[in-house]
Amino acid sequence: MNGPDGETRKATPGPPPRTPTVHATPLAAIASAVACPECRAGVVLRDRRLVCESGHSFDLAKQGYVSLLTGAATKMTGDTADMLDARARFQSAGHFDSIARATAEAVADGTPTGTILEIGAGTGYYLAAGLEAAPAAHGIALDVSKPAARRAARAHPRAASILADVWRGLPIRDHALDRVLCVFAPRNPAEVARVLRPGGTFVVVTPTPRHLGELIAPLGMVGVQTDKDERLTDALSSAFRQIRRVSVEYSMTLDHDAIANVVGMGPSAHHAAGSREASIADLLPEAMPVTASVTVTTYRR
Repeated sequence: MNGPDGETRKATPGPPPRTPTVHATPLAAIASAVACPECRAGVVLRDRRLVCESGHSFDLAKQGYVSLLTGAATKMTGDTADMLDARARFQSAGHFDSIARATAEAVADGTPTGTILEIGAGTGYYLAAGLEAAPAAHGIALDVSKPAARRAARAHPRAASILADVWRGLPIRDHALDRVLCVFAPRNPAEVARVLRPGGTFVVVTPTPRHLGELIAPLGMVGVQTDKDERLTDALSSAFRQIRRVSVEYSMTLDHDAIANVVGMGPSAHHAAGSREASIADLLPEAMPVTASVTVTTYRR
């Protein structure tokens, strides 16, 4: 290379190109973000165990998840295997694909890297969509239900599954995460604020009062309160500011099987379960339009 004085000079080599870190397992990829649920210390992955510096150890179950649920039995009622089966059938049929796309766009937010935590992940359907939209990110599916933890462990190659109760405190280190996602699930705003980095985002998906509205009266389903979004924003206002709000609403044509699945996968699954099949058969047409209506709201830490 010729300099300004005509002298031939050697080019100074720059730094070698960065090679992306390759992790053997999803748990290895997110272990640095995890905190011991007993003493809050950081953990490392050894063989098939998470171990903290105090010696507390948590084994990876053969189904692929790790339980960080310690102490007395949780008071939270997690989803049952039957509820998760119904949800998986409904989701795999594509009825909520538009909601998943909007959620993925919000949680990815044009950033391909980082760590995404989904609270109340269930089947891992929405976390998987977010990871597809952020191709270099890693995910944590957290749920209090053991059947959900088992399912979420298979949701995506870049998603680790953790069994834990959000109301006991997230087993995550302070300011360790870039993004947190919560879809139709209970949330703990103080804990979300603690684990997010400054500037991190919290994406919350909530149903509107019109969601599944055609089914609520005939099937005795649990409805949505009209001020749900306002109460959510108030609850988050001390640590978060709202930066984006997207409404997703469309009509689905559902047959009796799909209706049984959508009723059986949510909170209404616990109500009048014994008479549900008869009510669907007797009161509803074989195929009917049903409204899907949610709000996807993004908050910044």
